[in-house]
Amino acid sequence: MQQFFDFPVIPSFSFDSFVSCEGNSAALRFALRIADPADSECLLYLYGPSGSGKTHLLKSIAGTRYPYLSLREPVTPDRLVTMFTAAGGLIVDDLQAMPDDGDMRRALWQLFNDFHTSGRTIAMAGALPPRDLTNLDDHLTSRLLWGLVARLDTSDDNSRRMIIKKVADDHQIRVPDDVVDYILATTSREVGALIASFHQVYRYSMAEKRRITLPLAREAREYGLSGRVL
Repeated sequence: MQQFFDFPVIPSFSFDSFVSCEGNSAALRFALRIADPADSECLLYLYGPSGSGKTHLLKSIAGTRYPYLSLREPVTPDRLVTMFTAAGGLIVDDLQAMPDDGDMRRALWQLFNDFHTSGRTIAMAGALPPRDLTNLDDHLTSRLLWGLVARLDTSDDNSRRMIIKKVADDHQIRVPDDVVDYILATTSREVGALIASFHQVYRYSMAEKRRITLPLAREAREYGLSGRVL
């Protein structure tokens, strides 16, 4: 019998907890190299759609050694410089969200140049390939191609199935295979939408104080389609 406790969701950002599949194996391999002090590689750029694992890998590289920054967060040039100047690693996520601001462009380029010149670790990620990051300094977009570059692709159903189960593990619950298959069959192929669909089932399960089953997953979907919010 499943007990119902609304445990806090504590995502585990480590290499051991990363869900590896064919579409992200190169990114994982490159990230492990960047995180290895004995490896001479010190520059990595990852790109791919939301939910594909870029943030997980960056936070695994950062660990407790380096600061991590997502450009989705409000940040000023001064804060950016203060955060990283004395750090051993420059770990910056969501480069596609870089504001169209000359001071920010110059600050990030200067940090990148300083880190690269001194051989310190640089790991960055964005939704787009470097050449499509239009708000970056032109020098930076070209330099990102100097190091290791990998695209993360979780478009196959096996990868998506593994990701849903990983999110369930973060909630400390088990989800039956038929429920996972139902989510895959009734949700768009975008990973973020799959995760949102799972969260709908989870919240509905908690609200109804019932274990997650295929009938409950169907009810949760109908509840969401009706426009009601848990």
